[in-house]
Amino acid sequence: MNVSCDLRGIGVLVTRPEHQAEGLCERIEASGGKALPFPAIRIDSTEDADAARLLLGMVAGDTLIFVSPNAVTFGLQLLEGERLPDGIRLASVGKGTARVLMQAGYPPDVVPPARFDSEGLLATPELQQVVGKRIVIVRGVGGRALLGETLKQRGAEVSYAEVYRRQRPVVDVAPLLAGWSRRVQVVTATSNDILANLAALLGDAGRQRLGATPLLVISPRMVEEARRMGFEQIVLADGADDESIVRRLCEWQMETH
Repeated sequence: MNVSCDLRGIGVLVTRPEHQAEGLCERIEASGGKALPFPAIRIDSTEDADAARLLLGMVAGDTLIFVSPNAVTFGLQLLEGERLPDGIRLASVGKGTARVLMQAGYPPDVVPPARFDSEGLLATPELQQVVGKRIVIVRGVGGRALLGETLKQRGAEVSYAEVYRRQRPVVDVAPLLAGWSRRVQVVTATSNDILANLAALLGDAGRQRLGATPLLVISPRMVEEARRMGFEQIVLADGADDESIVRRLCEWQMETH
């Protein structure tokens, strides 16, 4: 266990999709906490051949923006082993996305220095003068409009490669609700979709318990949504990566226990 972080006695509900939860769960357990995996979202590939052609058809000087780790994973999966074209500029919305790009052999050229969301990326110097530039945004179906619309307003030619879709899983919530007060001390959520799905899955029976449980989120936009949904105790991490989340959990634990 990390001696600078003691999460003993803290049950952490981890709501990430199953394929992305392992690292966070391991870090929580290494710090003495109890990770409670409860995937509140399922991510599926769109298997969109048009998206693959769009990515492979990029040329030197174009900019390719990945909005999430899933955008990297499912975007590269569509290429079926082919490499992205040389000479394109790669941008990442956050540290977690940048890490997945690095692991795939694509060091990103643009990563926000602080705020890890669309607003943070739009504030980077590299995306200010984009008149006539071709930019492709890799995202899930129906992603946020802010990034693309703002870049269009700045004069860029923007296209979208929608490489994954988000689904609400079908799960039995009864065991979770039965032990909630004893087992769940804090909930983590890394997107508004996860937050909405979690509330819908728990339903009326779990709404009060969910709203009264401390909630860790990863962006100011999520703070606003959590407040709108009626959460009483909201904790903001400075990033969506495992390290940032666990570090903030440790700070929260020291502040409140």
